[in-house]
Amino acid sequence: MKKRILFAVTKGNWGGAQRYVFDLATRLPKDQFEVCVLCGAGEQLEARLKEKNIRVIRLESLNRDVNIAKDAMSFVTLYRIFRKEKPDIVHLNSSKIGAIGALAGRLAGIKKIIFTGHGWAWNEDRFFLSKILIAFIHWLTILLSHTTIAVSEKVKDEISRLPFIPKSKIVVIHNGVANTEYMERFTARGALNSDISEKFWVGTISELHRNKGVDNLVTAFADVAETHLDIALVIIGEGDELERLTALIQKLGLSKKVHLLGRKENAGKFLKAFDVFVLASRTEAFPYVPLEAGLAQLPVVATQVGGIPEAITDGKNGLLVRSGDIPALAGAIKELLNDGAKAAILGHNLRKTVEEKFSVNLMVQKTIAVYN
Repeated sequence: MKKRILFAVTKGNWGGAQRYVFDLATRLPKDQFEVCVLCGAGEQLEARLKEKNIRVIRLESLNRDVNIAKDAMSFVTLYRIFRKEKPDIVHLNSSKIGAIGALAGRLAGIKKIIFTGHGWAWNEDRFFLSKILIAFIHWLTILLSHTTIAVSEKVKDEISRLPFIPKSKIVVIHNGVANTEYMERFTARGALNSDISEKFWVGTISELHRNKGVDNLVTAFADVAETHLDIALVIIGEGDELERLTALIQKLGLSKKVHLLGRKENAGKFLKAFDVFVLASRTEAFPYVPLEAGLAQLPVVATQVGGIPEAITDGKNGLLVRSGDIPALAGAIKELLNDGAKAAILGHNLRKTVEEKFSVNLMVQKTIAVYN
């Protein structure tokens, strides 16, 4: 008999947690699992799932921001959905749905509740009391869940410090990626922006959010551009930092050198347009995009945050710098631009690492083992 799995994620847009749900929901063996996905506000995840004939339940009252009335409504609706659907497994993703879903699932008698920790919000720049409240909510979610999947050893270590949580309830399964049909270098460049004339492209694919440190990347690039004239910074992504980043770019006199291209559908396919890929995050759990850059055989500069050092070893398959160390970030980019041979070796080594340790098939197999 097939196991019925109900995935739940707070937002229906497209981000790391949504990609994780999509990859699992569409890759589980159909002869073993019957899959349904529940999500809140946002259209992109639902549209992609429906293309793959995955059933979707929308919970319109569910969104990321705290709203006591809507959150109470979401809890009651979720309880009713669990009672009606009677899934064998509920797999929760992201903080809001994790908290209300774990409690609703327990009350509804769900036999296996799994929560995937895609990172902990207390690592963000917040008020102390806010961090305490968030930690309590995460702690309660993990206690109520039967198993918690951490997407990196770092994520596991951070929650293992919380009281009364048995380590046996936490399992590490790294995010995994699949080979993409990457556009070749000049095709990708033309498709992105044919007006960029510079020979060398430093690039990133990132939400424009403070956590992602794109402002630090722009500032470091100003240093790089002083010594490397034939260079452009290309940023793919959208978010609430757009206005502030635009002002920073103008302030640094980089309006002709830095290109904010906005959101691109299936952005990973453009990666080969870049000569160097940079992720300057202030906080991460275990991001997908450096893995995708690795499969594209790009040299990667990233910050030593979250689980990134579990995939990238400094000097072996990429370059790592401390978060917020702008001179070090600029220096690492210059190093790769100045030493093409080293850049090629790092890109080759990262591809090998990703293929061997961080494939989507390996992620799915390990997750099925948790389900069973």
